[in-house]
Amino acid sequence: MNPRHRPSTQTTTARMRLRIPAAFAFAFLFGLAHAQDPAAAAPQGQELRQSRATLRQLGVDYEITLRGIEGTAGVPFPVRSDQVVQRATLHLKYSYSPALLPDLSHLKVTVNGVTAATVPVPAEDGGRDLERDIELDPRLFVDHNWINLQLIGHYTRDCEDPDHTSLWANIDRGSYIELAWAPLQLADDLSLLPLPFFDPRDTARLELPFVFAGQPSSATLQAAGITASWFGALAGYRGALFPAYTGMLPAQGHAVLFGTPRNPPPGVELPEVEGPTLAVATHPQDPNAKLLLVLGRDEDELRTAASALALGTPLAGERALVRDFREAAPRKPYDAPAWLPGDRPVRFDELVPDTAALNVRGYHPDLVRIGLRLAPDLFVWESEGIPVNLRYRYTLPEGANRSALNVSINDAFVATLPLDGRPRGRALPVQLWHQVAPKGRMPIEQPLRLPTGPFSASSQLRFHFFFDRPVAEACKNTFPDVSAAIDGDSTIDVSGFAHFIAMPNLAAFGNAGFPFTRLADLAETALVMPDNPGADDVANALALFGRMGASTGYPALRARVVSAAQVEQHAGRDLLVLGSRRNQPLFERWAAHLPVGGQGEDRRFALSDWIGRKLPFLSPDARRTDLPTTAEVAVRPEAGDVVLMGFESPLRARRSVVALMADDPAQATRLFEAWFDPQKLALFQGSVVLLQRDRLVSLAGNQTYHVGRLPPLTAMRWFFANHPLWLAVLVCAGSLLLALLARGLLRRRAAARLKSGA
Repeated sequence: MNPRHRPSTQTTTARMRLRIPAAFAFAFLFGLAHAQDPAAAAPQGQELRQSRATLRQLGVDYEITLRGIEGTAGVPFPVRSDQVVQRATLHLKYSYSPALLPDLSHLKVTVNGVTAATVPVPAEDGGRDLERDIELDPRLFVDHNWINLQLIGHYTRDCEDPDHTSLWANIDRGSYIELAWAPLQLADDLSLLPLPFFDPRDTARLELPFVFAGQPSSATLQAAGITASWFGALAGYRGALFPAYTGMLPAQGHAVLFGTPRNPPPGVELPEVEGPTLAVATHPQDPNAKLLLVLGRDEDELRTAASALALGTPLAGERALVRDFREAAPRKPYDAPAWLPGDRPVRFDELVPDTAALNVRGYHPDLVRIGLRLAPDLFVWESEGIPVNLRYRYTLPEGANRSALNVSINDAFVATLPLDGRPRGRALPVQLWHQVAPKGRMPIEQPLRLPTGPFSASSQLRFHFFFDRPVAEACKNTFPDVSAAIDGDSTIDVSGFAHFIAMPNLAAFGNAGFPFTRLADLAETALVMPDNPGADDVANALALFGRMGASTGYPALRARVVSAAQVEQHAGRDLLVLGSRRNQPLFERWAAHLPVGGQGEDRRFALSDWIGRKLPFLSPDARRTDLPTTAEVAVRPEAGDVVLMGFESPLRARRSVVALMADDPAQATRLFEAWFDPQKLALFQGSVVLLQRDRLVSLAGNQTYHVGRLPPLTAMRWFFANHPLWLAVLVCAGSLLLALLARGLLRRRAAARLKSGA
């Protein structure tokens, strides 16, 4: 689940009133069932394990501010299916207003609608940064939990303003929830997949070992890549790493094993293999862990088993033989399930996991958030923006007020739409018509054009309904409730944009895996392994496959894994190259094409002035090839550095190469850690990303080539816009031709007149 798609972290009191009865009943019934289920209890004498999640890890990357007499904020907190909570502690970092009356005010903590604790607010601690451990009843925890923090605040014993500025409390994002839990043994049943190897309730990064009998062949690694991309797609925003083991099992924890009868995976007794087979077994050294076996009589069947797993073939029991498997149809360009479709208008209800997220209630509602993952090569040059047909409805305010709907992309403001019962018109005749048209007819339909500058490959469209609270009479604070909604049949349409982008562009690669993910099944991608790859090289390859799956939401069914000696046979593909200068021959063979040399080797790097201006990701300027070089720097990777490079393939024009070069392949994990961090990912730019210790440096040289295709007229306009000298030459040449043509016509006419006069 992408963090931008997580449940809202700030809700209104009215919204919580609707949730409390259902949540309370659910929690009570679940606790009762667990109390009657011996399997759910921790085995006697079993050592408890610890885990911790900060509010930031749970999606709250900002300080929570509770305002008003009943300010409320909610935090989703899931628990894995194979964990039984035995002890739970909320470590709260908070502060509150010095104006709160201690005998009338407090902070209330609820778990699934059940009050778990109250925190007093003594006057002497007002305005100070405080910390407090709050024990929570573990019986209140179920699979999906909602922990609410509510301020019950009063600043006077007389009539008070419910929105008074002195009514506040802040919750620091560094607050955390700590669990002590016992592992729960699950059955050996394929129908539970992806459990327990991946649990969607777990917000931590997925680290799932892959085990091989020995050094995996290219075909075996291709099957493992399909599986890794599937798990990567499931992990999504969490990120996924796949440590590789050869000839041995990890001492504990879940793992995925690959093997054939001739090369059986270590440490387990294989069932009879009669074809592509999937099986689940208990870890021989860890009774609480499971092993997922991907088996076949040969490597082709191994790939079939992995493909059946990744495509969600119905499975059941401890072992399943894959019969009558049919390959998935080839994907079309830009049809990745995780991307916004580019061939039609897309409804908003297709872009949210639950349409309830499009509704808000109360005078301080949360934002309506809609995640948008766009193809990174949309050509938006000279565009008026991305068209949106917005339909929304709301409680019509009484009288003139400041109520409005604010629209933004990420943190960039787009527009303000007044909530006056009428749509906003741009042209004067439309404005006049809206003034005489009936007021308050819902839904309001409002065409919008979203500016393309704030967009990135992964963006969030945000709608904030602001309701101006009416002025109450003295000591009367009861107001009519208000609510609003964005209609699910609102649409966004990017079908009118061509696909064209200047390369290399490591921002497009880091955010969306582009250009490899142009086809979701990676049908035009080849991963080039180093000679004699070690376990760390294999783990790096699997991490790349996982990252591609997270970008597309689809397994890499048609990617190829090749060696350097085979690369010419795949010249028509985009290439991912792994290794070091010692074990990857392509780095030496293509030395003249690499933007950065190897360890201890200086490489002069030409810089363009556009990077200094920090252009937006989809800026048309980033597609120019005539940007002047303003500086040169010497780049010398040292031992322990990791370099990510992008350049045009030496084998085929307009094909791309992205190379991950590390003298020590184990150090590449540090680059993946940076890749999983949204703040560091923003630094992935240009042609080179250099990781030196904990410092990330991006370098961008002159653009060298383009991928994609423009309509002929657009291509001509764009070319001459970027090459005005050629436009001047064309105008002069055209003028000269017209002059010569006119001269010829005039001479012929003069000759004809002279001839007729004679």
